[in-house]
Amino acid sequence: MKKILATLFIAFVAMTVSAQKMPVYLTTEQLPDLIKCLPAPPDFDSPEFANDMMRYAWGKQQRTDKERAAMAKGDAIWNPIDSLFHQFAVPFGLEVTKERTPEIYKLLTTAIYTTDQMRVAPKAYYHRQRPFERLDDAMLTGEEDDLRGEGSYPSGHTMRGQMCALLMSQIAPERTDTLFYRAYIYGQSRVIAGAHWQSDVDASRVGAGIGFCALQNCPEFIEQMKRAQKEYKKMAGR
Repeated sequence: MKKILATLFIAFVAMTVSAQKMPVYLTTEQLPDLIKCLPAPPDFDSPEFANDMMRYAWGKQQRTDKERAAMAKGDAIWNPIDSLFHQFAVPFGLEVTKERTPEIYKLLTTAIYTTDQMRVAPKAYYHRQRPFERLDDAMLTGEEDDLRGEGSYPSGHTMRGQMCALLMSQIAPERTDTLFYRAYIYGQSRVIAGAHWQSDVDASRVGAGIGFCALQNCPEFIEQMKRAQKEYKKMAGR
């Protein structure tokens, strides 16, 4: 039954992506299968889940910090994808927009839409309850209606944030330190929001790396990366 539901959900998402005509470098079939690459999420009676509960308590405590809570709310915005690039503008040293930096924008959006596909199968297969569902608690970000019933493992937001850092670091290696620190914070925002368990977030960082490696073997991605690097150097005055 689990496999049947997963197949139906994947098909639904595939049709949605096709209808929206999102650009991708690789199809789902050409990408690694995260069900095979990553371990299953912790059982709710396991020591690992005890850690998830402790981290959930940590996340709720973080909400008392107004500045950190505001950041978590900003990090929660899924669409438009431009909001993600805005969150990484300071560590990247450049505001990425379709008009101002078209080559970088094309690279980031296409690569992220490509690897977004990888989260669909494990979400449907494991269908893990999100923290706010299992604990019948309120989220910081008010996303309950949008997320209820959608699998918690892995975290799509975390994969996007980690991918953004990976891609931007390839464009501008000198910005690596600040980019990956921001990506770490971006992922932790999902724990603070109550959207994901810590183990969801941790696995998603690995998942993003797997997707990033797959892109390195795509000629179209490689050529667009060269154009993005050239544009960055020009914008940075180098």
